[in-house]
Amino acid sequence: MTLTTQEKPAPDVDQQTNLNDFAITVGTKNGSGSQTSNLTIMRALFKMGIPVAGKNVFPSNIQGLPTWYTIRLSREGFLARRATQEIVIAMNPDSFAKDLASVEPGGIFMYGDHIKLAVDREDILVYEFPANKFARESGASTELRDYVVNMAYVGVLAYVIGIDMDAIYAALDFHFKGKQKPIDLNYGVIKAAFTWASENLEPQNRFRVEPMDGTKDYIMADGNTAAALGSIFGGVHFVAWYPITPASSLGEKLGEHLPQLRKDPETGKNTFAVVQAEDELAAIGMCVGAGWSGLRAMTSTSGPGISLMTEFAGLAYYSETPIVVWDVQRMGPSTGLPTRTSQGDLLSVYVLGHGDTKHILLLPGSVNECFEFGWRALDIAEQFQTPVFVLSDLDLGMNTWMTKPFDYPETPLNRGKIYWEEDIQNLTHKWGRYLDVDGDGIPYRTVPGNTHPTAAWFARGTGHDEYTRYTETPEDWIKNMDRVAKKFVTARTQLPAPVIEQAHHMSTNGSSPKPARIGLISYGSTDPAIEEARDRLAKQGIETDYMRIRALPFHPDIREFIANHEMNYVIEMNHDGQMHQILRMEYADLGGQMRSLAWNDGLPLTARWITQNLLAHEEN
Repeated sequence: MTLTTQEKPAPDVDQQTNLNDFAITVGTKNGSGSQTSNLTIMRALFKMGIPVAGKNVFPSNIQGLPTWYTIRLSREGFLARRATQEIVIAMNPDSFAKDLASVEPGGIFMYGDHIKLAVDREDILVYEFPANKFARESGASTELRDYVVNMAYVGVLAYVIGIDMDAIYAALDFHFKGKQKPIDLNYGVIKAAFTWASENLEPQNRFRVEPMDGTKDYIMADGNTAAALGSIFGGVHFVAWYPITPASSLGEKLGEHLPQLRKDPETGKNTFAVVQAEDELAAIGMCVGAGWSGLRAMTSTSGPGISLMTEFAGLAYYSETPIVVWDVQRMGPSTGLPTRTSQGDLLSVYVLGHGDTKHILLLPGSVNECFEFGWRALDIAEQFQTPVFVLSDLDLGMNTWMTKPFDYPETPLNRGKIYWEEDIQNLTHKWGRYLDVDGDGIPYRTVPGNTHPTAAWFARGTGHDEYTRYTETPEDWIKNMDRVAKKFVTARTQLPAPVIEQAHHMSTNGSSPKPARIGLISYGSTDPAIEEARDRLAKQGIETDYMRIRALPFHPDIREFIANHEMNYVIEMNHDGQMHQILRMEYADLGGQMRSLAWNDGLPLTARWITQNLLAHEEN
């Protein structure tokens, strides 16, 4: 039943109060403007010093279908999706029944009184509020009322759980970039709803928020923005992209920030080019041409776009042309679920292209690594003269995360092995584009603009010898493919090494810690859920070591980690356990020490799922 009373002071926090450790889910309609309200809540909590993370679950249509936004608060700093929803706010009649059923027993359900549906639960607190009333009385135009009405639940929630109103105002100021008119309009609705709630709703102390210092030295950002900024700081010259969910914002952010950061200070001219291509095939084709000409070139896409890019990816691999491709993964196969997250492209991208094609993959596990791999991928592509694919996903790319500020690259750009006129002039041997003079599989290249008469070369995707001459000779083919394969042996120790965390610390006498019996292996955005699952397992007396893989081909430390553990659980978000398959192919002799824990329902993994399934395997 709905609780109403006259104004009462906020209740004192007691031992039964859940403080700064619960999840809030808001159910609205796609396209209703609720994202501004949701981000206002999350940023206000962040400004109060409470660790938070937001997850947006939205449909793939443009407007009208149900959408949900979940904000997790964690005083311990855990940022993975929470399996439970303690507070649910319903603004959409179409999802009302589902929203009501999703509230944890003992939780809170809030809804706008424009929804004329029965509430049939006695195990939760229920608050009804007149959302449309606040919108009508706000002074907003008819067109804006459908948007500002969402601010009503911000104000009611602020009263119910104790969100600081100054923090809410600061969040609005940030969102609207200091523009007073929209700030005042939205804050007016929030304040009116807060005042109404304080006069009409029964105070509660089940779930409360209090200021803490859990966000000091952190910022909030999404992975796509971080990737764009990292690429800019990595000196990207040329970007060609085609819109596709969930990668579109990466290209958009490049188009937004490049003009701000990359103009020649003397001429005022741009030192970059951004092209929105007619499709993904054209986008990667342009990048191959730009990479061949000496520009740092990149594109961004998702699974369906990767499928279209296959032929050009093979051309870049065999012609040894450096490009970078960001794959912000979503659910497949086919069109799949465009607005759900997944790690389902790993295996296909690793060997994208027919024949014996193999690519370098970078696997960021945080927003900060999206920035780092933004610039590092451009270095690696030119160092190894090959396509580099960076596999992010929707959860990491589009959702807002707490993150440490980005570190400016401390090393100069690595352009790899490039000969200029003087270099060729001083050679004691004949230069060949595909000649391996250093024994690492990586030849020297020239780019247009080199005026030496022997600097020109003909790029081809057909059979060629060390001097780019066409050949169908079996010996030349084998020699060339062996050299290209050698590049990937070289890359193993020069790509980002795995991050390894051990349960046991260094002993007092300085000896190495003894490995735990169980090893956990993951990559990408599953990291927050695994960190939390390790904490849960440790509280049950089960200690685990943890390795997060950050690149393929595999670093030598990966084999050592697997060999040192009796059982290694490979945790990932796809149906078939693709990383598990690749590890078993690479380390067949260690196959018995690896087991797959794979799940792929379109939602980010939770610590609960990992813990329960690992324990179930251990019992068997």
